[in-house]
Amino acid sequence: MSDTTATAADMPRTRYRPSQRLLHWLMAIVIISALIIGLYCSYLTPGTPLRRALLDVHKSLGMTALFLIAIRLPLRLSLGEPAFRRPLDVFNHYAARGAHILLYLLMIVMPLAGYTTSATGGHDLPWFGLFEWPNLLPLDKRLERISAEIHQYAGYCLIAIVSLHILAALWHHFIRKDEVLKRMAF
Repeated sequence: MSDTTATAADMPRTRYRPSQRLLHWLMAIVIISALIIGLYCSYLTPGTPLRRALLDVHKSLGMTALFLIAIRLPLRLSLGEPAFRRPLDVFNHYAARGAHILLYLLMIVMPLAGYTTSATGGHDLPWFGLFEWPNLLPLDKRLERISAEIHQYAGYCLIAIVSLHILAALWHHFIRKDEVLKRMAF
């Protein structure tokens, strides 16, 4: 073998690892579902059986997202990200970095604010009807209102950032025709 022949082990990784891709797409499904259900519930009359049932699913999805981010973030920090064959320009690099940081922050804030809202309001903390999460917070109507506002406005921010994230991935794939989307594809 000549010195110029590279083995697969010598080639830089250009796609995220399977575990990272699985967590990304699983979380995408969980988070988008939770956002749609939460937004829909905001238009339903409080106390109705449909709204209560959907909020139970919404809470379950939110706690699932919190559990998954607790796995995903350390995995991302330890495994890093793959190299680009052709590096992004400075603007796209920093825009992507900022959007990802904001996404991770919102993926933590949203379920914590939701949990705090339910716990301090004395509401159920179900997980798909299988069990109840422990309520670790005392009743506190003021904190319930504050955390509900944080949850609501962070939700709007998350909808905006997720939408931009999807549009950016599609723009990279169909307009720029680069490898950005392929790095996370199965």
